[in-house]
Amino acid sequence: MKKKICVVILNRANFARIKTVLIELKKHKNIQVEVILGGSAILEKYGDIENEIKSIGIIPYTKLLCVVDGTSLESMTKTVGVLLIEISTIFSKMKPVGVLTVADRHETIATAIAARYMNISLIHTQGGEVTGSVDNSVRNAISMMADYHFPATSKSKSRLIKMGIDKKKVFNFGCPSLDLISRMKFNRKNLKKIMKYGVGKNIDFSKKYIVVLQHSDTDEYLSSKKQITQTLLAIHNLNLQTIWLWPNVDAGSDIFSKELRKFREKKKLPNLHFIKNLPPEDYANMINYSNCIVGNSSSAIREGSFLGIPAVNIGSRQKNREIANNVNNVNYDHNNIETAIKKQISKKHLSKNYLYGKGNAGRLIAKKINQIFKNDK
Repeated sequence: MKKKICVVILNRANFARIKTVLIELKKHKNIQVEVILGGSAILEKYGDIENEIKSIGIIPYTKLLCVVDGTSLESMTKTVGVLLIEISTIFSKMKPVGVLTVADRHETIATAIAARYMNISLIHTQGGEVTGSVDNSVRNAISMMADYHFPATSKSKSRLIKMGIDKKKVFNFGCPSLDLISRMKFNRKNLKKIMKYGVGKNIDFSKKYIVVLQHSDTDEYLSSKKQITQTLLAIHNLNLQTIWLWPNVDAGSDIFSKELRKFREKKKLPNLHFIKNLPPEDYANMINYSNCIVGNSSSAIREGSFLGIPAVNIGSRQKNREIANNVNNVNYDHNNIETAIKKQISKKHLSKNYLYGKGNAGRLIAKKINQIFKNDK
């Protein structure tokens, strides 16, 4: 009998971080992959990724509406509560032998709690990392509940073991998001098609352009307006071709969205193209040819270092995360952001850095999961 492994995908970043694991798990005859798709991953506002899941031959077991309207600290907390109730019911019907949850967002802790209390083996990726914001606490809490661990770096593996986790259950194969990049044949001509995913100025990809991806920091929720405004001022002053990706569904994201729209409506960003969501391959192609990634997404640190793309990391959301030499850290001051971007875009692409893996994590993680559950009764 095939062993059911449930993979919970609740936002667009989850899918990019686990896509190759899904593909590789499907190749194992002893494994039956079941995907729960929900959260912001099925909301058009944040980029519905259902078709992307189907494109790799997986029909979601169920779609789960769990996002409580609003982007406040209260709505985030209530979303976790709704998800915990709903996902427990799904696990009860599905009866998986293992549940795989990704990283550290607020939705993931509900998945972990439900699996733990229902005696379902919990598999966790990207544990052991250190950052700012509440994600740090969520990540560590999930790690302490998990049965099997797939951190992305050597230091992350060491931290997990120091937390008291059995080293025999910790496997460092790198981050699966790099697998797609390692297999890709990049083509500048393919960049034009990404314009269909958004609105605004069409980008001339033969010239310099930057990519901005900035999320609200829940630990600094009250400063959301000031923070996004500082970045907007810097981008306005630079007047560079810019592709700006919409923020996650976190507390403060509505404030971010409102300020972005205000700048756009007042035509203060004439060279800007907004995008809600991109398939992982198109996203990788886009950042590969960019001159700089700006914001506070771990993508600039993870995929950015692997591709050698100069990056400007703003604020404390990624505080203490392991970084390579492609990253320049700055505070929330538009002058400092502007200066850092100018410095970074003057550079050519840097050498590849393998801090977060070599691009073969998905295959190795799937193989290990198959081994773990092969003899499970």
